[in-house]
Amino acid sequence: MTAVIDTDVAIIGAGPVGLFAVFECGMLRMKSVVVDALEAVGGQCTALYPEKPIFDVPAHPSIAGADLIAKLEEQAAPFAPTYLLGRRVERLMSEGGVLTLGTSAGDTIRCKAVIIAAGAGAFGPNRPPLDGLPGYEASGAVRYLVARREDFRGKRVVIAGGGDSAVDWALSLKDIATVTVVHRRPKFRAAPETAAQLDAAAARGEVEMAIPYQLHGLKGDGAKLDAVTLATLKGEQRDIPADHLLAFFGLSMELGPIAEWGLGLDRSHIAVQPATCATNIDGVFAIGDIATYPGKLKLILQGFSEAAMTAHAIHPRVFPGEALHFEYSTTKGVPAG
Repeated sequence: MTAVIDTDVAIIGAGPVGLFAVFECGMLRMKSVVVDALEAVGGQCTALYPEKPIFDVPAHPSIAGADLIAKLEEQAAPFAPTYLLGRRVERLMSEGGVLTLGTSAGDTIRCKAVIIAAGAGAFGPNRPPLDGLPGYEASGAVRYLVARREDFRGKRVVIAGGGDSAVDWALSLKDIATVTVVHRRPKFRAAPETAAQLDAAAARGEVEMAIPYQLHGLKGDGAKLDAVTLATLKGEQRDIPADHLLAFFGLSMELGPIAEWGLGLDRSHIAVQPATCATNIDGVFAIGDIATYPGKLKLILQGFSEAAMTAHAIHPRVFPGEALHFEYSTTKGVPAG
């Protein structure tokens, strides 16, 4: 269902930084509309590591990605943001101080400012070149992320890849599933500590290591998976009985239509002014991983700081001529409606 919406601020991206921008704008009495290409809020936290712990969020020694998103949604809820999910922002127009966005679903959003909080842009998994892959993807036999660890209890799981995701999930699933890890060489790109934990688990027989092998084929009825065929560079093959294949070969990311807006791009990132996160287009700001400036750190907590700075920079556009007297949240509380 398409919509025409008038709001104060349009936020592109419903990841953690975009959600916190809703809160920061709300604290300054600015209404927000949030657009995201995914069908659910949360960005990569939801799509890639909902159950994986995050360790660098202040006041949370450890918090799962899904739990962090739930808390951010709760924090933003008093400001009643409008979420437009499952669609991309494709067009940007500016006239008379009003910015107009058009989405892939036909929505029109009119606003005073735009915040791009799109992480690294629209993303999708790098898929292995295997025959019959779409059918197994549709049934859930082949997956590129783990949304619920319990889905794999008692299952035979083949995990392919050599980075942090492959190693982390092998360690996480080994206690509830039969796990085989496939990698083309003995050395993993994961954090040294977790790679060592995987080696120790393999030595204890808790995980089977298929090295040096690569994915070669899928065996089953086109939906239900029976086995994964592996091959060495010399052509030697073996079949691993499997109910699921988890392929962790990284993400393919792109800015999409945003790249055509005339923004100052620096290697697929948007250059901004450090103090305000303003881009080279009047009224358009960028925060989080997609924004770059000297000294930038790609941390969620830095994105949260950028959300606060940007909200304050936008306030004069929404309330021209109105002085903004900074107050701590402990003093002012959360504004009503």
